[in-house]
Amino acid sequence: MKHILRVIAAVIIISCFAPAQNTTVAPSDNLVMENVPAIPISLSDTVDRYTNARGANFVSWHPQRREMLISTRFADTSQIHRVLSPGAARTQLTFYPDAVSIARYQPAQGNFFVFSKDIGGGEFFQLYRFDLQSNNVTLLTDGKSRNTGSVVTRRRSDRLRFNPPQRE
Repeated sequence: MKHILRVIAAVIIISCFAPAQNTTVAPSDNLVMENVPAIPISLSDTVDRYTNARGANFVSWHPQRREMLISTRFADTSQIHRVLSPGAARTQLTFYPDAVSIARYQPAQGNFFVFSKDIGGGEFFQLYRFDLQSNNVTLLTDGKSRNTGSVVTRRRSDRLRFNPPQRE
């Protein structure tokens, strides 16, 4: 009996010194709020699913099949995904810490696509080839110059032509 009383007394003492649980959302220190009622955490949790929406942007049609490339943002960066048929689930193809901005299927067979990516926010975009059979990625540009405004041509069915790099 003494042991149970000691445990109960310890729980009461600890609960007195434990920090109180917040039941409202506290504004950050840099906000000045006047006449704004407290926002319950339960309300914040309820609307969270509506404030964290993401979209998908169309990027490129496959030249022979009913499939496409889309760009979807997860966390901080947009990445390239493939959708194999109408209504099908997407499959993520690129996994980089930097955003993948542009992707285009090879215009005749669609065995690969070319995409543009920056490294570390330096805005020296490089062009890469993503092989859809092996998932291998190959750097197509020199890795130093800024490459923007790529052009895809059907003049030769198995080749892509790019604008010359912009020198800065």
